[in-house]
Amino acid sequence: MVGSACLGKAAVRENYEVLVRTRAELDLTDQTAVRAFFQKEKPDLVLDAAAKVGGIKANASEPVEFLLQNLQIQNHLMEAAFANGCRKFLFLGSSCVYPKLAAQPIREDSLLTGPLEPTNEAYAVAKIAGIKLGQAYRRQYGKSVVSVMPANLYGPRDNFDPEASHVIPGMIGKFHHALETGAAAVPLWGTGSPLREWLYVEDLADALFLLLEKYDGEEILNIGSGEETTIRELAERVAEAVGYSGRLEWDTTKPDGTPRKALDSSRLFALGWRSRVPLREGLQRTYAWYLHTVKNGKGGLARAEKK
Repeated sequence: MVGSACLGKAAVRENYEVLVRTRAELDLTDQTAVRAFFQKEKPDLVLDAAAKVGGIKANASEPVEFLLQNLQIQNHLMEAAFANGCRKFLFLGSSCVYPKLAAQPIREDSLLTGPLEPTNEAYAVAKIAGIKLGQAYRRQYGKSVVSVMPANLYGPRDNFDPEASHVIPGMIGKFHHALETGAAAVPLWGTGSPLREWLYVEDLADALFLLLEKYDGEEILNIGSGEETTIRELAERVAEAVGYSGRLEWDTTKPDGTPRKALDSSRLFALGWRSRVPLREGLQRTYAWYLHTVKNGKGGLARAEKK
């Protein structure tokens, strides 16, 4: 999702020659393959948007994979990039790196000031390690590593696998299925009360190119829209975008996750960036892409995204 959005932005810029490899072409958990790629191509800039990601269910069932694979990906990329002349490395972390009960909105200096949210701890620990590795490269070798912490992302080419999706693609899949089958209600996890900040992926891509071109600091930067929505309100907006008018049934025996997670993005705002796509419009665009992909005969988003 993030990589595709960045490729779209790079295509309209004259000063970028983009190197593209699919997961099938280059396994980033394979250190030998990663080293061979960088030795051959020697990219000047690296934007690391690669990661094993998923929602609460996936994180809870696969903590070893979430920790190990993400460590491998970021370690292999950073080591090989700087061994082969990379001038600047942009590392995408996550708002999950911050403590569960951090003061809101979360400032960048909240990192490592308290316990993490248990439902995504393995993923967060891996991303914190990536931040610290980047800072170590800067301090020991003078390398340019910029680490950013995006808010919750959504948009075209998200992962719609019902077993591994995040909140928005999971809801879109559920509501679309309910619309097609005429289901009277849709079950949803938790109470619906947690507050979240959502960022459309193309807005993130704009921010990343701004940082590639204008920022080179050791301090991490938050990237958020500055607007919060409860999970219940989000569900209502997704249902509206899909056209589903049935009941929402909240299973309060399931975990909510962090009660509130909003980012203080004032450092980035001071550089002149603000998000442009409101949540309602972003959801409509995302659902339109979902419908277009399904109608093009890919047999469902979950299977299409795994290829």
